[in-house]
Amino acid sequence: MKFKKLGLLSMVGVLAITAAGCSWNASPSGSPSSSVQNQATGGDDVDIEFWGTNIGYKPIAKGSKTYDFIKQKLGVGVISPYVEWGGGTNYLNQLNLKIAAGEMPDIFGPYAGNEDTLAKNGAIADLTDLLPKYAPNLWSSIPQEVWDIVKANDPTGKGRIYSIPTVVDYGRYAGMIRQDWLDKLGLQMPKTQEEYVKVLEAFRDKDPNGNGQKDEVPTGGRQEARWMDHLFAMYGVAMFEGYPDWDLYDGKLTYSAVTPNMKAALEFAAKLYKDGLLDKESLLNDKAKWEGKVTSNKGGNYFQWVEQLNLILDPTFKNTGVKAQFAILPPPEVPGYKGFYTSKRRIAPQFVLKNNKDEKKLMASLKLLNNMYDKKNWKDLYLGVEGMHYTMKDGKAVKLPDDKSTQENIGLFNTASNLATLDFTMDLIKSTASADTMWEADQTVQNMKEAQKYVKNIAGDGMPTSVYDSFPDINNRTLYIEYASKIITGQYPISKFDEFVEKWNKSGGEEVTKRARDWYAKLKK
Repeated sequence: MKFKKLGLLSMVGVLAITAAGCSWNASPSGSPSSSVQNQATGGDDVDIEFWGTNIGYKPIAKGSKTYDFIKQKLGVGVISPYVEWGGGTNYLNQLNLKIAAGEMPDIFGPYAGNEDTLAKNGAIADLTDLLPKYAPNLWSSIPQEVWDIVKANDPTGKGRIYSIPTVVDYGRYAGMIRQDWLDKLGLQMPKTQEEYVKVLEAFRDKDPNGNGQKDEVPTGGRQEARWMDHLFAMYGVAMFEGYPDWDLYDGKLTYSAVTPNMKAALEFAAKLYKDGLLDKESLLNDKAKWEGKVTSNKGGNYFQWVEQLNLILDPTFKNTGVKAQFAILPPPEVPGYKGFYTSKRRIAPQFVLKNNKDEKKLMASLKLLNNMYDKKNWKDLYLGVEGMHYTMKDGKAVKLPDDKSTQENIGLFNTASNLATLDFTMDLIKSTASADTMWEADQTVQNMKEAQKYVKNIAGDGMPTSVYDSFPDINNRTLYIEYASKIITGQYPISKFDEFVEKWNKSGGEEVTKRARDWYAKLKK
């Protein structure tokens, strides 16, 4: 089995960022040009190009229903082409190609730390003085202590703001398990790892979906050993969507990938794989393939955003007629370890703005963001376009079922997801559910509440990607993906983990660790 590395992608990124640095003339830090300062926030006569996460929805083209809705609601025309997300890797590849061609989007979601190099090259806008003046709703929505961290993480070292952060006050992630399968098989929610394994064995052997084929997949994940965080959570491994992260181990900030906790977790995952309890295609599954198994009533236990449970429940019901019941899987107890699901309140940068020569577009971008972060617009942006994303029933606006074949990518504007509170998000889900889908909303909200019992905010929350400067392979997890994948699939014995740690440290890990600990020491002062 071969696992694709990101060498070509990294090369494209370097070329893209170099091109970007040559293509835009940055204003001096902290000094927006006088013409920008003197303009009233506009946008009526220009369109801006906006790139972000799209997991299969239709693009937003000029004159489309979502284009007209956004222009009416936020005062700016927005074009957002379809760029396949592909776990983030494909998006980054396409974004880098776009930047290299001198066609950087006006607003876009950065990825894998590329905003740092773009900022150093003057390719993205210095927002320090622009946001308070031209996007006051955005500026005031984000706590000052978060802005202070953004400034402290400025890759130019000047204490400036180049990105808009995501701020979430609750844990979004957890392992979810089929409660209806447990009930059918007369099993209790597993509390220990031993009980968890017995549950997975029952899912494998006892036909809980009742189709007589024993085609159930007890648990699984996706390419690059991602989206199986529940298997690592029980060992206290800081893991964010399959990315090893930083937390305190033996009192020191440490990269979780090189800890004894990770070694034990990989050994356990390898045993599940060998015994047919972890999907044999886990390291080949893309998002669509893995979620397709879950929504075809075959997946017993998966890891995802809890608040997006409806995106599993609704297609499962449509595909199979089964109203699946998922419950939160508490991290099973393992002697010697304290389990948790990783939470990060200050997640990676959400948006950056092109350092635009066309100042009308820069001002339109700021206007769009200011209106996106106006809380009175949040419910409308969540609902989207009437007839496409929601409908009216008995005087109530209710979300329509997810349909990627007809719906345009309104989620790009869901500021409530980028600046989220638990109560507000749960209220949105409940207040926009129809009578037919209220069972989905109730289950989602209940699981969101339950998940909070098992989340932990890790010490590395908010750490800048600049700690990886000059070590792109560590940032891309190249060595980790190789060893983790081969250990899980049995190509490497678990003893090879020690070789991985040694190689990681020698290839830059020691220096990255020093930088990370220096950052943490300053943060704690």
